[in-house]
Amino acid sequence: MLMKFKSAYKKIAMGLLSYMPEEKDVKKLQETIKQYEEHENCQLYLWKEGEDIVGVMGLHFYGDGTAELKHLCVNPSYREEGIGRTMVQTIKERLDLSLVGCDQTKEFLETCEKRETDEVNS
Repeated sequence: MLMKFKSAYKKIAMGLLSYMPEEKDVKKLQETIKQYEEHENCQLYLWKEGEDIVGVMGLHFYGDGTAELKHLCVNPSYREEGIGRTMVQTIKERLDLSLVGCDQTKEFLETCEKRETDEVNS
């Protein structure tokens, strides 16, 4: 289940974001969270499986119906289950937008789009 970030989940979000190599440093993590809390064009989403929050996704919105996928992390215990791909599909459907990747997320996003195309064509 996709849900918007709330400050009550700050530690969980920071823990999940820390799985991204460029977010290992605590000060960097705090800056990243602050960016999502303070900028209207940036939004952090959490993914819940049962009672556990297992994923985080950060978007930077542009005014043209496009958003850049800045962060996408899934708890290692839940990887290889398709959660990241489901998060991407869900956000695209819910917000009716086009996603583009940044340096850190571009490859994953391309893999998701290729899988979507393969599923439609089979």
